Amino acid sequence: MKKLTLLFVCILFASEGIAQTSNVQDSLTMRSIYDMALLNGKSYDWLDYLSNKIGGRLSGTLNAEQAVNYTEAELNKLGLDKVWLQPVMVPKWTRGFPEYAYLETGPGKSIITNICALGGSVATPDLGIKAEVIEVQGIEDLERYGRAQIEGKIVFYNRPMKADLIHTFEAYGGCVDQRYAGAMEAAKYGAVGVVVRSMNLRLDDFPHTGSMTYGDAPASERIPACAISTKGAELLSNTLKLLPTLEFYFKQNCKIYPDVQSYNVIGEITGSTYPDRYMVVGGHLDSWDLGDGSHDDGAGCVQSMEVLRLFKKINYQPKHSIRVVLFMNEENGLRGGRKYAEEAKLKGETHVFALESDSGGFTPRGFSFDIDDEDFAQVKSWETLFKPYLIHYFEKGGSGADIGPLKEKGMVLAGLRPDSQRYFDYHHAASDTFEAVNQRELELGGATMASLVYLFDKYGTKSELKSIKN
Repeated sequence: MKKLTLLFVCILFASEGIAQTSNVQDSLTMRSIYDMALLNGKSYDWLDYLSNKIGGRLSGTLNAEQAVNYTEAELNKLGLDKVWLQPVMVPKWTRGFPEYAYLETGPGKSIITNICALGGSVATPDLGIKAEVIEVQGIEDLERYGRAQIEGKIVFYNRPMKADLIHTFEAYGGCVDQRYAGAMEAAKYGAVGVVVRSMNLRLDDFPHTGSMTYGDAPASERIPACAISTKGAELLSNTLKLLPTLEFYFKQNCKIYPDVQSYNVIGEITGSTYPDRYMVVGGHLDSWDLGDGSHDDGAGCVQSMEVLRLFKKINYQPKHSIRVVLFMNEENGLRGGRKYAEEAKLKGETHVFALESDSGGFTPRGFSFDIDDEDFAQVKSWETLFKPYLIHYFEKGGSGADIGPLKEKGMVLAGLRPDSQRYFDYHHAASDTFEAVNQRELELGGATMASLVYLFDKYGTKSELKSIKN
């Protein structure tokens, strides 16, 4: 009995020793990743070129094509095992001449206000639209007012993002339906146009665009839709209280074209142990056209490229094949994410983990995971490795729109979660420019992503380990 007890104690101490050694090794590897990113990073230079040499990268445009060519060339410089372009058909929508709008408060009296067309909207008639305005707090308000009060008017959706919600993406989700489906629903009541309060927690003069839908409505029933800046929304709402019959004028010149071909940009380091098991890290290469898309999602793209560059620089040979995927057309169609998942399924590829960065280039706070309990317990055990870098947020939740179509049973999806308090100041607006990105914050995000990929590559997922044993 004493011999058995002694054996058990020896095994226990040996196991603890192995665990401690592994923990030290992981800490040292992560330290080398952070050192390389902060002292010899490349992501900020890549973003500088994407933002300032190319600019906004709306899918189907020349700028998007230039971004594809540039990132493909940069990935080739890293000495990866494979770099290729994956064709994908994407929608093509153009804004045309800048939009123009004003409030008419009386004969010959008007106040100009800042608007922008929503992505996918139809144009106004050549001479624009001028009509009375009815203010509502959301799509659900339309039924309350009914056709009698809405027909022939412009519907003004003015539900703001809730400032008391700490998680700003939750606040965004609480009102973005106005932007996405507002025109489709208002048209059913005879509205002639839609004006939507920008999805922004700050009061400023920047209108924020974004995708919208008409559903299956025929072209003859589609009405133009625009976003108004938060300051403009406050002005319009307050003026309506004084002058309920004021008229709003707006003109926009956007146009929808047939789909065109574009590409996902993909680079790969082939795994040493499991070359046919794939881990993906990525962001979306397209952006809206008002700014240069630095936060949304140039930051996510260059951070993802940096993950593979860091592995090459520290001479880390992954067990799994690690792919960076720069997805095309997340903003107005999600065609790139769906195409990648479709091709992976057709080829019978096994994906075990995917990580996306699409929440801006701000200070990283942690990750959210689409994950089962067993794998999440493993993730929680890694928290102490990230704490020296002030990374503490490890929660179950969403991951990313582009990697969502990859989801299969047992697969782990993750999303980088930077500090989000300033994100919607820039999201889909002309203010989303390179100057709004802090180099150190951007580089910390890339290193944080590389560290998580490293850990999942080294230890695998629980479902994967079970399948290997079987």
